[in-house]
Amino acid sequence: MNNLMRRAQNVQLWRKYCVKQYTTEAASAALSRGKPNYDEFIAGRQVQAQRSIVVQVSSEKSYSELYNYCSRFGSIVGAHHYCVRHDDDLHYILLEYSTAHEAAAAIDSGATNGDLSGVPVRSPFLWFKAAPGKRGPKLAPNNNNNNNIHHPPTSDLQSVDGTRQLDQEALLSQLRGAESIEQQVQLLHRHTQLNDLGVRMRFLAALQVQQAISGMFPAAQAHPFGSSVNGFGKMGCDLDLILRFDGETGGRKQSSGEPPSRLIYHTKENLSNGRSQTQRHMECFGDMLHLFLPGVCHVRRILQARVPIIKYHHEHLNLEVDLSMSNLSGFYMSELLYMFGEIDSRVRPLTFSIRRWAQACGLTNPSPGRWISNFSLTCLVMYFLQQLRQPILPTIGALVKAAEAKDVRVTEDGINCTFGRDLERVGFQSRNTSSLSELLLQFFEFYSQFDFHNRAISLNEGRQLSKPDHSAMYIVNPLEQLLNVSKNVSLEECERLRIEVRNAAWILESEVENSSLPQSERQEETWGLLNLFKHPEKAIIRPNMFFKPRMVEVSDLFEEKHQQLQSTIGPASTGEAVATAAPSVAYKNVSVRQQVQSIKAATRTELKQLRGSSSAAAAPSPSTKNRRSR
Repeated sequence: MNNLMRRAQNVQLWRKYCVKQYTTEAASAALSRGKPNYDEFIAGRQVQAQRSIVVQVSSEKSYSELYNYCSRFGSIVGAHHYCVRHDDDLHYILLEYSTAHEAAAAIDSGATNGDLSGVPVRSPFLWFKAAPGKRGPKLAPNNNNNNNIHHPPTSDLQSVDGTRQLDQEALLSQLRGAESIEQQVQLLHRHTQLNDLGVRMRFLAALQVQQAISGMFPAAQAHPFGSSVNGFGKMGCDLDLILRFDGETGGRKQSSGEPPSRLIYHTKENLSNGRSQTQRHMECFGDMLHLFLPGVCHVRRILQARVPIIKYHHEHLNLEVDLSMSNLSGFYMSELLYMFGEIDSRVRPLTFSIRRWAQACGLTNPSPGRWISNFSLTCLVMYFLQQLRQPILPTIGALVKAAEAKDVRVTEDGINCTFGRDLERVGFQSRNTSSLSELLLQFFEFYSQFDFHNRAISLNEGRQLSKPDHSAMYIVNPLEQLLNVSKNVSLEECERLRIEVRNAAWILESEVENSSLPQSERQEETWGLLNLFKHPEKAIIRPNMFFKPRMVEVSDLFEEKHQQLQSTIGPASTGEAVATAAPSVAYKNVSVRQQVQSIKAATRTELKQLRGSSSAAAAPSPSTKNRRSR
């Protein structure tokens, strides 16, 4: 009974958090202030998604015709063009109306495609059909009278091909032309971070899932989290979604003074355990996504993982999506990182530069494995900024102390995710005036001397702790403190990290000294961050000094040589033929060469003995010959 009561209280807290709705004006004002809190940011983006539609067109030149046609449903306040590149370029235009009702009117006016046999689905993803008869702009009725008059768009496309990432050469050119390493860090962040259109597209993907199941589940909500919303996402990053069903009862908005409804929905009770229930639900939703949702393809169900997820690709957005139902701690971790990024303007550019350096060094990898992840790397940056003599970020413990009753968050698994959400009430002010280039160098110097072997990192306390187990690297999970964020990192990869940060510190120290010279006096076209990213051959210490591969593969000694010999002299080759016909092998160690030669000599001796014994057994004895002669 106590567990049921606690679960009910947790659900009520989640409801109060999720159903907090903002009006269109309030959400827009929050975004326009420049520094909205996390709730305002999420609510504002959700309102933007509700006011938007995505229309596939033949090219960006169709904008004038599309604008003229869609203006009949309401006032268009913004338009963005982007391409999805397959065999042919597919062009899309995202239109934002002034209200959600106008966007809904445009969606409701859509017709079904009679040429396709699929089940039609109401969706914000539409296709602009060519006008019948003569090709040309389809006229829209004037709002003031019923005459068909073509009106040019009142605003241009705010972005053309807005999701195209800056190619490598163009980015390097931008960094070469910078005046300082400080400016290089800022340019790298500006040109690689997830832009406004990318965020809009991700919230539209969430809205599509939410609207698709809202008929049977009116309280369902699909919330983006992770890098798409915490401010640390780069162009092309995946979208993490969490699907929840415990919103306001009946999905109806109640005023604060209105008593709760006495009419309660009947609910079919499921007596299975929570994990198996979640897996079965997600399997059903995976089928629904695969069979009915426009644009959703390549659906994969990964239900046996610690957090069961459904992975799919959205072809109209060129977006990879991970959908879960039970990752509330990840959702709240996104809020915490968002707050860290908002506290100081140096946090995100510094993190982007360090992630780019780790990618160039091969420390991180897109696929999971024994190497350090981007999240673990971000935690290292946050901890570094906490432990400075003049800290730039507060500890999570300080945020917890500043929490009020409205900040209480407890997941269904009992994980306490409570911390102060109001930065003004937290009252943290940094006195650190270091530049980005100085902080970057200090980061590399700090972790080149860090004792990963014996010490663990705690963002909650902002200090080192004794390592509780024998993991190569231990970073305490900020919200689930019994877990190690970097448990997957191997000893070899941890040592590689120490070596690479030491090399980066030496390279960057010389680059900081050279950056004071005028651009005309610099000897190289690549300088500053470019030397940090593009020249691993300059590394003074290399990982293979400590982790060498095998000096000689066994297959190099026997298998390949035997195959070569079989093809040249036939299968009946002798041991001496193998020894004489085999090509020479270059050994990296004299002792290994001597051992191999002694093994070969012993093998030849054994072969001779075997041949001698076999020939002796095959030859007839004298007594046998005498018997045969008789």
